[in-house]
Amino acid sequence: MDGIISVLGVLTLVLEGISCQGVYAPPTVRIVHSGHACNVEEERYSERVYTIREGETLELTCLVTGHPRPQIRWTKTAGSVSDRFQDSSVFNETLHIAKIQRHQGGRYYCKAENGLGSPAIKSMRVDVYYLDEPVVTVHQSIGEAKEQFYYERTVFLRCVANSNPPIRYSWYRGRDVLSQGSDKGVEIYEPFFTQLQGETKILKLKNLRPKDYANYSCIASVRNVCGIADRRVVFRLTNKTAPASIKLLVEDPIVVNPGQTVSLVCISTGGEPAPSLAWTSGSGSLPEKSLMKEGVLTLPAIASEDAGVYSCIASNNVGNPAKKSTTIIVRALKKGRFWITPDPYHNDDNIQIGREVKISCQVEATPPEELQFSWLKNGRALRSSERMVITQTDPDISPGTTNLDIIDLKFTDFGTYTCVAALRGGAIPEISIDVNISSTTVPPNLTVPRGKSPMAVREGETVELECLVSGKPKPIILWSRADKEAPMPDGSMQMESYDGVLRIVNVSREMSGSYRCQTSQYNGFNVKPREAVIELIVHYPPAVEPVWQEVRQGLGRQVSMNCRVLRAHPSRVLRYEWRLGSRLLHAGTFDSRDDTDYIVRSLAREGYGEYTCDVINEVGPGRCTFLVTGKAYPPEFYYDTYSPLWQNRPRVYGYKLQWTQMNPSGVDRIMAYRLGIRQTGQQRWWEQEIPVEGNIQKGELIAHNLTELIRPEVYVVRLTPITRFGEGDSSTRVVTYSAPINPPLREFHCSFEEDPICMFTQDKNDDFDWTRHSAATRDTKYTPNTGPSGDRSGSKQGFFMYIETSRPRKDGDTARLLSPKFNVAPKNPYSITSPPAYCFSFYYHMYGKHIGTLNAFVKQKGQSTSDASPVWSLSGNQGDRWRQAKISIHPTASFQVIFEGIRGPGIEGDIAIDDVTLEEGECPDPPSNPIRGAAAHSVSSIWPLRVMLFFTVIIGQR
Repeated sequence: MDGIISVLGVLTLVLEGISCQGVYAPPTVRIVHSGHACNVEEERYSERVYTIREGETLELTCLVTGHPRPQIRWTKTAGSVSDRFQDSSVFNETLHIAKIQRHQGGRYYCKAENGLGSPAIKSMRVDVYYLDEPVVTVHQSIGEAKEQFYYERTVFLRCVANSNPPIRYSWYRGRDVLSQGSDKGVEIYEPFFTQLQGETKILKLKNLRPKDYANYSCIASVRNVCGIADRRVVFRLTNKTAPASIKLLVEDPIVVNPGQTVSLVCISTGGEPAPSLAWTSGSGSLPEKSLMKEGVLTLPAIASEDAGVYSCIASNNVGNPAKKSTTIIVRALKKGRFWITPDPYHNDDNIQIGREVKISCQVEATPPEELQFSWLKNGRALRSSERMVITQTDPDISPGTTNLDIIDLKFTDFGTYTCVAALRGGAIPEISIDVNISSTTVPPNLTVPRGKSPMAVREGETVELECLVSGKPKPIILWSRADKEAPMPDGSMQMESYDGVLRIVNVSREMSGSYRCQTSQYNGFNVKPREAVIELIVHYPPAVEPVWQEVRQGLGRQVSMNCRVLRAHPSRVLRYEWRLGSRLLHAGTFDSRDDTDYIVRSLAREGYGEYTCDVINEVGPGRCTFLVTGKAYPPEFYYDTYSPLWQNRPRVYGYKLQWTQMNPSGVDRIMAYRLGIRQTGQQRWWEQEIPVEGNIQKGELIAHNLTELIRPEVYVVRLTPITRFGEGDSSTRVVTYSAPINPPLREFHCSFEEDPICMFTQDKNDDFDWTRHSAATRDTKYTPNTGPSGDRSGSKQGFFMYIETSRPRKDGDTARLLSPKFNVAPKNPYSITSPPAYCFSFYYHMYGKHIGTLNAFVKQKGQSTSDASPVWSLSGNQGDRWRQAKISIHPTASFQVIFEGIRGPGIEGDIAIDDVTLEEGECPDPPSNPIRGAAAHSVSSIWPLRVMLFFTVIIGQR
């Protein structure tokens, strides 16, 4: 670690400020693919279709440009894909779907936006290919021929398979191919499609013959698309072939007690080939605890929820599957209730001597036909008589009910009546319900206690709404909302209360309103319900906006803050208070306005901090918070940089860090940046301050070279702006070294102004090297009559490349300068039928009486340098001025350009080059080419990307 830190300690960090207005750019986006594509094709209107086999891995990557760095989101067919794929994939550049399934095909959209202009959206249609195993089913038709007494027997073999793309079917009898017309006893129908069965192909065997009893093969093929092999299924047709038949060795229905183990037995009674047996449940799936073996379904410890219809299905692909069902009923008793009905012939809700009274008792029983009721009076059995009429069912009420009618009620009839419900067999515990009839048995009365309506409560507290119910017996109270169709606090539309109290915990403002309490019919008198309404008023403090807001401002400037009331209850707002920290700044009351302002005319250093505005009513305050700060906004790293990565020495690389400053005028002038860098996996940061001269403009591109980075280590870079206030918000990115690649080419320009010289490299097999210099630093003491006096633009500060021909160089020595390797940008992604044209241009300076030769080559992939022929060549003194060369080239394979300088007979032979350019398209009006009729070199490639050079950088923000 000490060694790494020592290397970081000697990092050379050179500041390069570049004013580049317009560096802010709206997003652009392209979709590229990797993974296991079978094919990628362009359809009409540039629609791209990506074909992939089911089960393979799909990877789609968004290549985006734009500054600030666009945010990326993947969607599918105008909807989100986050319900099917990992959220981390949805918001990443690469959408990764492992083991893709057929339902995941469709159109995928990549949307990139950075707040500038409209979002950029591109799409790619993903077509998932698959082929399921085919299934052959056999059906026979028996019809009576006219005027004849024998039966014609016709058999249909139906082959079904699901696939994408469509299937091509083939039928075989044994090893013989069956086709339409090849056999008079055979007809082959064209495939048709059904929603349930997919593609279907039918083979018809008319009037079965002995040779028709054979092995039939159906082969489903998608013609090896995506490497999907053909699928084959074989069916043996014999004179014994018959559909499946089954028998259930169980009763229907099966009535069992809870906890019992139930076994359902299904046996095959016929069918050739032997059918397979399976069980299904009417609820959709079998209970998890169920066991199935050889047609026997076992349900251990059966419970009420296991009740239902169970079906045994036998299939051997002959005819329709055989199906037989039985119903399992699990005994149960629950929900015992009672109610008392006064004499229905008199308009009176009270029980009176001499009149009739009915006691009703109800339970839920399974099975209902096994339900048995009995009545007791004061613990002794009660039998039906002329005055005590017991009925088991009543057409006016629901099933599972018994009634006791007491005719001509007498004083001696007062007592406790017990209704006992049981199921035959006695395995289920009985339910008993006691009902007391006496002179004190009276219908209910419902009131709201004094002072309990309206109920006012503060938000967040617990409130109890109370309805007093009198009467004997006391019924259950039902609570509901009276003013609107809204659910109760527990989410239901109605709540039960046995004590007449509705308790609401953590009451919220949405719970304000009217609540109805009413007596229920059951467990009480069967009379018109009594009801009352309670008003609930929830008081809450003012709701205000903004709840929190950051305000960034420089010293000496005005700051304005506004706090607005949205709603409150009570709506009468009493006052407001502005504070900085704990110090009261201003207080007042609201008049007709619903907002309040606080203005700092000239912000001083002590004015920075957290401002609060409390808007207060009787319940409490609502608070707006403003954080006033002078922190600078974070820098925004610039991603769309040509050739940001270069290689200094074999073990060392460099990176050109570029950024713009977000809203630089929003706070005080940025005086410096603190640059931090650390190697990943290490804890210690190496830091340095980068001074900034003058004001940074919005969109101004700032550059800083990081050198002495160790290959292939990865570094985290942190950049923090500094103002008079102090440090601002930081931004981080990761700089990663990667292996060389061949970038596609659209435009390339190099003026040699930067030390990495645009990824040009020196040939290791030549005699000497090209030299980078400017006229201001080049020593012309010994050779004053050769070489340029400035770069191509005439600047003595500008740089160019030249060959120094002073000693020890000798006549014929060569120096070769190699560009990075480029790929072509083809219009057709598969082949280049018409090679693209590029304009290769550069400026040269050949002044001196000993000038040798300057050659320009285009070396194709697979060629050696010695095999390449020059596309441009010039020798001898051309005068003390810069001239331009332009050559149209038509590459068809990856290539690089090479400049070769050959020393002449003396020291006054310096040759220089500058402003090397490669652009798409033919050269417009090119200067005359010194090589007449030179063959154009050509190159081929993958998809056109942006220009990247020889190395690439993988950059991520953390």
